[in-house]
Amino acid sequence: MKPIYLDYNATTPLMPEVLEAMLPYLVEHFGNPSSGHAFGQRAKEGVERSRSQVAMLLGCEGGEVLFTGGGTEANNLAIRGVVEARGLDRVITSVIEHPAVEQPCRALEALGVEVVRLPVDGRGVVRLEALEQALSKGRALVSVMHANNETGALQPIAGIAQLAHSRGALVHTDAAQSVGKLPTRVDELGVDLLTIAGHKLYAPKGVGALYVRRGTPLSPFARGAGHERGLRPGTENVASIVALGAACELAVQQPPADRLSRLTARLLEGLRAGVVGLELNGPEGAERLPNTLNVSAPGILGRVWLAETPEVAASTGSACHEGQDTPSGVLVAMGLSRERALGAIRLSVGRPTTEVEIETAIAALARAARRS
Repeated sequence: MKPIYLDYNATTPLMPEVLEAMLPYLVEHFGNPSSGHAFGQRAKEGVERSRSQVAMLLGCEGGEVLFTGGGTEANNLAIRGVVEARGLDRVITSVIEHPAVEQPCRALEALGVEVVRLPVDGRGVVRLEALEQALSKGRALVSVMHANNETGALQPIAGIAQLAHSRGALVHTDAAQSVGKLPTRVDELGVDLLTIAGHKLYAPKGVGALYVRRGTPLSPFARGAGHERGLRPGTENVASIVALGAACELAVQQPPADRLSRLTARLLEGLRAGVVGLELNGPEGAERLPNTLNVSAPGILGRVWLAETPEVAASTGSACHEGQDTPSGVLVAMGLSRERALGAIRLSVGRPTTEVEIETAIAALARAARRS
């Protein structure tokens, strides 16, 4: 029996519309977008159409969208690029960031840049009063994720941006988990830079984008020819870029939030009924991603719970840290006990998830919890 896939925060499959859009650029439209002949111009048209599709989803201008090799590269370009371009000596981030933000910050720290990591409350939400205090010490870049990849907790990015801008700081948000699931219009969020990861919204792995508000200073960390305004050199991954554009257009035309919310509400309801003492890790309802649940069952390790439930493909904590019996740093930062954090599993639904799959998953997870 094929397992029920409930790990959409780790990666998503290609949607049929996305695959259909990219296939011609893998075969017939193979030209280099920098070439002046017909083959190159056809490829360039595909790239620019995708740029417009991404911009439509974000509510920005096409010229403010840079294509990258993924979310990690976009985060590195945003953080390192702004620090270098502005000559900053401080970065303000949070204790719950993905390694794609935390590791660039650590690298800057090793070079003498001060990094301030904001705490979170018991829901996993950044404390604005801590940000206000951190901003009192001079110019900085603020980089806080829009939604946490483990708990789905939404961060108050609009409030963060307003406060940061009032103190002369620039703001970046890693929106890899929220783009395509929730509205992420950059003017409403108020951010200067925003990261997209293609494989989190039904495009291929190895492609992403960075929104850079017009006028935001940015230095490239890779050097080469003048692709992407010289900020991301290298011949474009045309087929994957076209796929990313198609995925963004799908998100505009068929926003999934309501349906995903219904599925996760039923999943949580069923697990609460079937698993005695089940605990939700993170905020309730609208304060988290519509597709994400992080839960713990008393007396059972998360990895053991999933191992006893082969019918369900999900993850313990973050998919980037699989196979380790160490508690999630995110859950520990929220104040959860070691036992509860070690017992956590993350269940994330997606566009292809069906109601039948949800009911099957509830029954299987409940059975496994009772046996353990």
